[in-house]
Amino acid sequence: MIFPKKASLVAAIILCSQINFGQVNLKIEKNRSHFTEGKDSILTYQASEKSLNGKYIRSNYIHPLYTLDGTVLTEDFPVDHLHHRGIFWAWHQLYIGDKRIGNGWEIENFKWEVSSVKEKKQKDNSKAIQTTVLWKSPLWKSKNGVEKAFVKEMTTIQVYPKQKHYRLIDIEIALLALEPNMKIGGSEDEKGYGGFSPRIRLSDDIVFTNPTGKITPTNLPIPASEWMDISGSLGKNGNQAGLTILCNPKNPGAKNPWILRAKKSMQNAVYPFPGAKAVPLSNKKPTVLRYRLIIHDDNANSIPIEEIYKSYIMN
Repeated sequence: MIFPKKASLVAAIILCSQINFGQVNLKIEKNRSHFTEGKDSILTYQASEKSLNGKYIRSNYIHPLYTLDGTVLTEDFPVDHLHHRGIFWAWHQLYIGDKRIGNGWEIENFKWEVSSVKEKKQKDNSKAIQTTVLWKSPLWKSKNGVEKAFVKEMTTIQVYPKQKHYRLIDIEIALLALEPNMKIGGSEDEKGYGGFSPRIRLSDDIVFTNPTGKITPTNLPIPASEWMDISGSLGKNGNQAGLTILCNPKNPGAKNPWILRAKKSMQNAVYPFPGAKAVPLSNKKPTVLRYRLIIHDDNANSIPIEEIYKSYIMN
C-alpha cells in the first residue's frame, strides 16, 4: 500500500505530537529477558525451556505480556491447548525434501535451542534484543547421531516507551534454512493455521475490529487486512483494553488472512497461505516476517491505528 506524501507527513506529525520521553529498561538474564519502564512490567522473552511435567517443552516466545495497567494479557499452558504459549511463531509442517522432521506448532519431535540473546542498540528510548535460535529435531541427525540444526532463526523484539494510551512493540523474525530443500507449512486442513500467533486471555465481551469495522470470527480464515484489533474487558478490574496486530506489507507471499477465535484459542496471522501447502525456506536469503503490536487502553477507536500503521510501513 502506498500513501501520498501529505498523508505520511500528517501521520508523522500526529505520532510525534504524542511522544512521551519515558525510558524502556532491559535486563537480559540466562533464562529470560525482561522489558520494563519505571515500575511497570512490559514483557518477558523466554529463552530457556519450560514444560508441564516434562511435556510440551517450549522456549523462544513472549510471556507474560502485560496491559498498560499491569495485567497479564497472555496465557501459557492453557488447559484447552497445552501447546499454546504467549506470543509465539511456529509451524506444523517441517520438511527437508520429502522427510518430515517434526511439528513446531504442537511441539512434537522439535525443539528451539536459543544460542544467544543480545541487546541490539537503538538511537531512541526504545530497547531491543536480538536472538539467535537453532531449530532441531531428533528426526534429523548427523552421521554421528547428533541432532543437526536445520533452520537458523534470528528474531528482534523492540519495545518503545509508553504513549498516552498505547505502547508499540515490533517483532521481526528472520528464518534461514541450514539444509537444502527445507520447507515449512501450516496445518494440513482447510484452516491452514501457522505462523505468528498471540494466545491472549479472552473476555466474554471480546470484539475484533479491522479497517472495515467489526469482524465476526468464523471457523475458516478471515480475508486479509493490514491489521486486526482484539479488545474487551482485559484490563484491571475488568477495564477495557486491547491488542492490535499490524502485519508489514513487505512480508512474503500474499496478504495473510486471519484465524480468529472468540474463546479458548489463539489468534493467527496466517503464513504461508494457503497454509496446508508447505513453502520453501531459502538457505541463501532469510525469509523475514515483521509484525507490530499495539498494547492499548479502551478499544480500537481510542487510538490512531491507521496513522500508526502508515508510520510503520514507512520504516
